[in-house]
Amino acid sequence: MSTQHSYFLKGLQVLAWVLFIGLCVEAGGIIVNAIISLFFHPDASSRFWGGLNLYGLYLFNQSHFVTLVILLSLVAVLKSILFYLIVYLFHQKKVDFVFPFNEMLGKYLFNLSYLAFGIGFFSYWGSQFAKKTLLESNYVLANSLQDLNLQGADIWIFMGFILIIFALIFKKGLEIQKENELTI
Repeated sequence: MSTQHSYFLKGLQVLAWVLFIGLCVEAGGIIVNAIISLFFHPDASSRFWGGLNLYGLYLFNQSHFVTLVILLSLVAVLKSILFYLIVYLFHQKKVDFVFPFNEMLGKYLFNLSYLAFGIGFFSYWGSQFAKKTLLESNYVLANSLQDLNLQGADIWIFMGFILIIFALIFKKGLEIQKENELTI
């Protein structure tokens, strides 16, 4: 492998680490703020993670608040897991460029596609729930709806479809590679 490709892969590895750490901090911040808001200081929901002000929603309906926070947490945790798998793939260094089709990489592609589908599903569910809550609560979330980080569900679902297609291609490539190894 040329040094240019090596530098490119190192850069991708560093970027994956940075994104993974940032997403872990975001997921942890959401979960810790939710626990503090629910069990210790309800007014802490006015200074929620990422500058969100969910205090109006907390006062309007605590079950709506809990549902929205759980959906936000699920999306953030699934994104963290997705980037953990990417970091783990770089860390294991089991990607062979001579024989690129191996079972481990195929399983990773399937896992990444399932995670992308999960992120898309929970993002869509969360955005629809937030819109419904917005209508019910007479604009309680008006200033923070765009800041919920639940947008882009269609892109995550599309990415899941693309990754499933790549995983199926890898599966077929693995079968062809095994047949070629047997014929030699």
